[in-house]
Amino acid sequence: MSDSQGFKTVATFTDRVQADMCVALLGDNDIPAGVFGADSSYPSLGYARPIEVKVNETDYEAAISILAASAKAE
Repeated sequence: MSDSQGFKTVATFTDRVQADMCVALLGDNDIPAGVFGADSSYPSLGYARPIEVKVNETDYEAAISILAASAKAE
């Protein structure tokens, strides 16, 4: 998915901690990323509306590769 500001979603989560860990992994690999949709005061809504990790469109392919490599390593 991409939105009007040049961001693309690379991962979705129901838990803010997992989203933050994803952002940290990408940041460790010099890819800036942000968490979107986690500002609800009702954490259980994460199940209804996932928390998204987004990167700049230009970093999308590299981010997907890093996340795939990380998933294989687990």
